[in-house]
Amino acid sequence: MNSTTLFALRRRGLLAAGALAALLNLAAVPAAMAAANLVRVEVLDRDDGQALHVWRDHGRPVVAGRPGARYAVRLVNMSGERVLAVVAIDGVNVVSGETASVNQRGYVLEPWQRTEITGWRKSNDEVAAFEFTSLSDSYAARTGRPMDMGVIGVAVFREAPRVEVSQAPPSLPAPRWFGDGGSAAKAAPPAADTATAAAPAPAPAQESRRAATDAAAPAGAYGRAEPQPAERLGTGHGPRESSVVRVTTFERASSQPDQRVAIRYDSYENLAAAGIVPPPRLAGTAPQPFPADPGYVPDPPRR
Repeated sequence: MNSTTLFALRRRGLLAAGALAALLNLAAVPAAMAAANLVRVEVLDRDDGQALHVWRDHGRPVVAGRPGARYAVRLVNMSGERVLAVVAIDGVNVVSGETASVNQRGYVLEPWQRTEITGWRKSNDEVAAFEFTSLSDSYAARTGRPMDMGVIGVAVFREAPRVEVSQAPPSLPAPRWFGDGGSAAKAAPPAADTATAAAPAPAPAQESRRAATDAAAPAGAYGRAEPQPAERLGTGHGPRESSVVRVTTFERASSQPDQRVAIRYDSYENLAAAGIVPPPRLAGTAPQPFPADPGYVPDPPRR
């Protein structure tokens, strides 16, 4: 199974081996993608294993989360080189818990690799699961930082050229610079990794979420709901779960990210109230003025 990298210092790093990390299957094109430059970023509902649909608000990606649902941030390296992804949620670094900055720790993906970030890192062996929750119960608010709620951020860095240290005798060629990890890094990726072959393919899961909304509608209601904004969503500090990591090194090619991704999120109801997504349909149907075929007026039943 392949690993990803957890960045430690400004220009040196640690390696995190995600249990679900795998080589990218280029034949599978997920429905929810936020960027396809160096790294593709997806938000997964872990209860059904599907990618959340990406809506657009003035061109900016937005997803609708379900309160109480666990979620993951999937990172897919679209290139043949190692890259570093610094991940922040609600303005908090998911590895260190610091107020987020692009020069902090993050995950390094091998060429064509993907991994799922499932929680706040607690150690080399555990994370606390990401859960959609009320703003007041979010990790950022509970640690006194509620100003940047409702956003998932990823800053991606290319790796600096690495020097190969040679112990060869003087008659051999001098050490060479490897700008992208050598020709092997440019090879076409394998079709799939067997460790994740059984994972559900990411696809829109709006129907199940819409059904849940319909079930919660008041009795006798019909047509479209009149959206009413509620408390905004944040990301909570959920139960501990296994997520094993290891340490590596990574040298950034630049102090500034080569790619930035920002995905906003909130509840479907709040996004509907803001006019970003269609209002949810409520249970029942509107009364029809002509519910039957035309005919003549029959006599009423006898008493």
